[in-house]
Amino acid sequence: MLLCGQTNMTLIFSSMDFKYELEGVVKLFLPAQNFKITVSPTEEGHEGDICFVKREQRGVMTYLYVLCRINGTVASEAGLVLNSEKDYRSACEMTLARYLYTCLSRITGLTPQWGIITGVRPVKQINAMSAKGLSDGEIRKKLSEDFLCSTKKINVAFAVAKVQERILSELDDDSFSLYVSIPFCTSRCSYCSFVSQSVESSLSLIPQYVTNLCAEIRHTGELMTRLGKRLDTVYFGGGTPTAIDACYIEAIMQTIEESFDTSTVREYTVEAGRADTITEAKLDAIKNGGAKRISINPQTLSDCVLRAIGRKHTVEQFYDAYELARSKGFEVINTDLIAGLPTDTLESFMQTIDGIIELQPENITVHTLSIKRTSDLNQTEDKNLDMKTEQMIDYATDRLVENGYLPYYLYRQRNMLDNQENIGWSKPGRESLYNTFIMEENQTIIAVGAGGSTKLVDRKWDRLKRIFNYKLPLEYNKHFDLMLQKKKEIEEFFTLEKAREE
Repeated sequence: MLLCGQTNMTLIFSSMDFKYELEGVVKLFLPAQNFKITVSPTEEGHEGDICFVKREQRGVMTYLYVLCRINGTVASEAGLVLNSEKDYRSACEMTLARYLYTCLSRITGLTPQWGIITGVRPVKQINAMSAKGLSDGEIRKKLSEDFLCSTKKINVAFAVAKVQERILSELDDDSFSLYVSIPFCTSRCSYCSFVSQSVESSLSLIPQYVTNLCAEIRHTGELMTRLGKRLDTVYFGGGTPTAIDACYIEAIMQTIEESFDTSTVREYTVEAGRADTITEAKLDAIKNGGAKRISINPQTLSDCVLRAIGRKHTVEQFYDAYELARSKGFEVINTDLIAGLPTDTLESFMQTIDGIIELQPENITVHTLSIKRTSDLNQTEDKNLDMKTEQMIDYATDRLVENGYLPYYLYRQRNMLDNQENIGWSKPGRESLYNTFIMEENQTIIAVGAGGSTKLVDRKWDRLKRIFNYKLPLEYNKHFDLMLQKKKEIEEFFTLEKAREE
């Protein structure tokens, strides 16, 4: 295997068509790499490591050509596509992506298991093909031959699709979920790129932030009631929602109770996140406020790995917080884990998986480390990564299946180690509705708070619109009146939906 993660790669396009998609394929082999991109009719005259992509119409045919050169080793692929072919542009894009994948695989010895699927939501490929009437066998064949996806990953994606089929069949078009953003943390993890502020540095912002958040909740409640929409799930995320005091949590949850008809809510989640932020008073506030699902996220059961990533709690604190939450009677507890963390090894990751399974939480989410551009980890030269992420994910998958867990949602991010994925695992019937809806983009999600992203979904007319709140708490507080005005876009979206139905 030729290791090429440190190469200075130039991507050369004869035209800028499919730039984003093809750059994504290259990043499967060269993760977290910044590329030089240029336009040229030929690969000649370009020194060093290159990937050259050409698309040229020749009469009734289009000539497609890819050449890759890394550390002096060269591979190339070429072929033709009929200009009259149905979905011509898609055919060109898919063919060039396969050529690029084949060339880079030949040179590096790597075979990324998701093939040329670079999108966030692989299960959407299955759902889209199923909607066109393809059988499971036909879909599997296309994923294998057209997308170069491995049998292992196809099986995982199908397992997720089957679980989601039941969940999505019960979805009401007039329902929506509410996302509540609490963008504060006790400290920033080395791998994190989320917009959040430490509680210590932003203490003065919190009282006004909570006041404004409650005002936005009331405004949103009036709007959604007027539009005839039904609240289905509530999800507190961040940041770390339990980084703020119990009195603030209580005030926010009470405002939700007063602003919406919560009798229709099927799922109510609060991410407690870090063990060092969890107290009995906060858990009581969460439970009394109506949440029955809570997330307590150790990420690892290794104290040395926790120190390496900047988590300011211990494994013992996680166990204490978990047992306290159990004693409070929460119906569903989720634990988040991450494969590929700095200083983690295959052996210690296996111990983490085994230790979490012993606790028997209803949900276990296994993430793969993604090296985000804005994370602290990406700024360090020695990332101290074990690079056995694929084996870690394989072990987690085998052990979770053995213990009766089913995969129910799946998504991918760019620059994930070993081109793996994030999977939510659940005991049967305990799947998170909110996580399913947000991944598959099948339900409107209204976000309140700084950094929130509202996603409006019109399934009948296949429309999707995003509305973004101000990112930082300071901006949110300062421009709160202007932000409320953006809520008009929600009403305009659903007014158009109603007009089309009439």
